[in-house]
Amino acid sequence: MKTFEKETFRESFNKVKLLGKASAKAQSAMEYLMTYGWAILIIAVVLGALFELGVFNPMTFAPKAPPGACQVFRPNGPGTTSFINLEGICSGEIPQYVAQFNGQNSYISISSGPILNYKPVTLSAWAYPIGYQLGFILIKCNYMNSCDDGGYLRWYYGYAFDAQIANSSTGFDLIYGGAHGEPTNSWYYVVETYDGNTQKLYINGDLVASNTLSTTPVVTQGMFIGSSVWFGQNFNGSIANVQIYNTSLSANDIQALYQEGIGGAPINLQHLVGWWPLNGNANDYSGNGNNGQASNVIYVSNWYSSYTPP
Repeated sequence: MKTFEKETFRESFNKVKLLGKASAKAQSAMEYLMTYGWAILIIAVVLGALFELGVFNPMTFAPKAPPGACQVFRPNGPGTTSFINLEGICSGEIPQYVAQFNGQNSYISISSGPILNYKPVTLSAWAYPIGYQLGFILIKCNYMNSCDDGGYLRWYYGYAFDAQIANSSTGFDLIYGGAHGEPTNSWYYVVETYDGNTQKLYINGDLVASNTLSTTPVVTQGMFIGSSVWFGQNFNGSIANVQIYNTSLSANDIQALYQEGIGGAPINLQHLVGWWPLNGNANDYSGNGNNGQASNVIYVSNWYSSYTPP
């Protein structure tokens, strides 16, 4: 009986001792949290903010092409096609800058250079729309008169992209493409082609709409990027890598351009009319000298946090 009582007492003593140690450890842990908890919380908040700013986006550390890094060289001068080639860094590096339009009064006008005929033609651009405002990405028109004659690529109220070839005398041919209610604040590669009979619209390399034209296409000279000016439908967001060809590029060509990404160089130099990367300026790097005049356009360098390569 006495032995049992001694063992019971010893066991109780050990339990109290263990509880005391556990209590000491808990108290030590609480003291640690009280001492370093705020520091840990601040670090977590800072890391979250850096993530939201895109610091951990792989594009942050990707090499970026400076303005004019790649351009078309035409040894025989603008408008010629003999022995033309690409010069510089043309490996598809993302641009250092893109052009940002305010949705109110910013645009790029291009009035010089050869006539931009609509038979056939390819219009292409990378676009990042903000909000649900109607705005032109790219429009060709009779520069000296109005934009009632011509054609365009446009962001339509956050509803879809659309494209049009128009003649104020014979009518308008309009096509919508893509999912209705496409997300804003995303980069898209948008292309319109016309082969003399059929008009097509591509988004991110995929054909999304087509129709046979009833309109008689007009010969147009000059163009605007980011606005129609006359219509007052100004693009809100960013635009990059605008390319125009005097041929209807094939579906394979368009898919290849999309896979090159936002910094991709033209792939059909023989038919290239104009190339405006908008990487820090409105210059034409097609070798044809159709430089643009920017009005209230900002070239931003922190654009890539929202860009995901194809």
